[in-house]
Amino acid sequence: MPCQYCHPSKERGQDEKKALIHRLNRIEGQLRGIGRMVEEDAYCVDVLMQVSAVTAALNAFSKELLAAHIRTCVANDIRDGQEASTEELIAVLQKLMK
Repeated sequence: MPCQYCHPSKERGQDEKKALIHRLNRIEGQLRGIGRMVEEDAYCVDVLMQVSAVTAALNAFSKELLAAHIRTCVANDIRDGQEASTEELIAVLQKLMK
């Protein structure tokens, strides 16, 4: 277990963890498919469309993870008076919105 002062961790429920891993496995499969397309000299536009699909899938994954983070970690920290969590969330949102 990571040091709570250096690298916070998050215990996820089995259902949440299973759903996140399932999404990541699908994305991983899409990436492997893009690799095969390149190896097989697929048409550039077809490859780009698949890259776009992977980008959208990663964005959906990020949104789901961010929502869970806000509902649990951030909300709990605010209730406990830990305002640093709010600043961390703002920094993460700024990076995600680039």
